[in-house]
Amino acid sequence: MLVLGALVVALVGGCSAVPAQPSGSPAPAPTATAAVTHSERPQVEPAPTRTPAPAEIWDVDSAESLQVVVNKRRPMDPADFAPELVTVSTGNEDGAEVVRPEVDAALTALDAAMRAAIGEGTFVTSSYRSYDLQATYYRQAVARFGQQGADTTSARPGHSEHQTGLAIDLMSTSMQCRLAHCFGDTEAGRWIAAHAWEHGFVVRYPEGSDAVTGYAWEPWHLRYVGPEVSSAMHEQGIATLEEFFRLPPAPDYDS
Repeated sequence: MLVLGALVVALVGGCSAVPAQPSGSPAPAPTATAAVTHSERPQVEPAPTRTPAPAEIWDVDSAESLQVVVNKRRPMDPADFAPELVTVSTGNEDGAEVVRPEVDAALTALDAAMRAAIGEGTFVTSSYRSYDLQATYYRQAVARFGQQGADTTSARPGHSEHQTGLAIDLMSTSMQCRLAHCFGDTEAGRWIAAHAWEHGFVVRYPEGSDAVTGYAWEPWHLRYVGPEVSSAMHEQGIATLEEFFRLPPAPDYDS
């Protein structure tokens, strides 16, 4: 009975006990598996996002592009480029002025808005010029003002925006201040400066931008760039195409 009682006590008291190890044989250490939390995992920084420059989004190089930039350091390519042209639908010199179709449509809308606002319409005095015609105009300017003077008022052949078919020189139907700085102070000149962007145009050579554009102020010279670009320039307060497209200034010719 004593033996049986001892056996029962041993079984009840040792149900969760680990059997003793033989002398000289140490118990193996339990293997611990450490949990890696989300915060301990290596963090991979996302690659920085690069914002493309406007000149990478818009085509400023192709002569056919509505956003092509032509200046003293960016000549027409090809030099003899001639776009598709239509006769200007609004008032113009001898009915002979021609522009690209997109320009004529935008000018028609601008003319209607201007008439509704101030009672005067637009009158185009110069539009598309071929390479040869621009060469003639430039020679006349050199003869009158000398080359240095001519280069501030007239483009050398192959460097004229007029050859793109996207540029126009204009005044209002009141015929005030033709190709003169005073046009900027007329009601029509002020209206155009304030509203041309709404129709896809910019005043290409604004006052005080000679060091960027290479030309003196021409409040009569409009350039069609399309409403997306003109609106962005207006919203960002950027005056010149060179600055908007982040292109180098063109104050003079390379040679």
